[in-house]
Amino acid sequence: MTKKKNGFLTFVFSLIPGAGEMFMGFFKQGISIMCLFCGILTISSYFMMGPLNFLLPIIWFYSFFHVQNLASLSDEEFYAVEDKFLFDFDEGIFQKQIGKEKTRKILAVILIVLGSYAIWEMFMEYMRNFVIEYMRGFTWLYHLLMDMPRFVFSVVIIFVGVYLIKGKKKELDQLEEIGENIPENASGNTSEN
Repeated sequence: MTKKKNGFLTFVFSLIPGAGEMFMGFFKQGISIMCLFCGILTISSYFMMGPLNFLLPIIWFYSFFHVQNLASLSDEEFYAVEDKFLFDFDEGIFQKQIGKEKTRKILAVILIVLGSYAIWEMFMEYMRNFVIEYMRGFTWLYHLLMDMPRFVFSVVIIFVGVYLIKGKKKELDQLEEIGENIPENASGNTSEN
């Protein structure tokens, strides 16, 4: 249940991404933001994708100012705010602002870039290990086996990104085929002069 709260506790909870929204009763938004923040932090640290960390301050600032804006709303405006997940592909907040099609394309490109980056980093690491440690034995094989989950994850997210792009293309092709197969007189005009 959303409940308008002002004061020190709202400010304190707004410092933790998602906690401020949950404190004010917007649990879906809060959980979305918190999962996004923690998920990016986990993926970037476990899969050694340091450049992904640039998203963390953006999410933090979004969450902080979102809570401050909610707290500054009038009572009528505050109670009119709906609690929705950020990434619900039917009615999510980002989809309303950006659009479903663009959100899907952006997500696909991000997945492909992240997977490609992870594979490139792993390849360069193996090349360094191979050159440096080749004379000491086959420790590079140990590193290869230890990094296999990271490699598999990278390949999977590339395929998911490609699938998202191909899926949208197939939808558009099917719509074009349907449009071509509709006769000109199907609109209800059956009289011919």
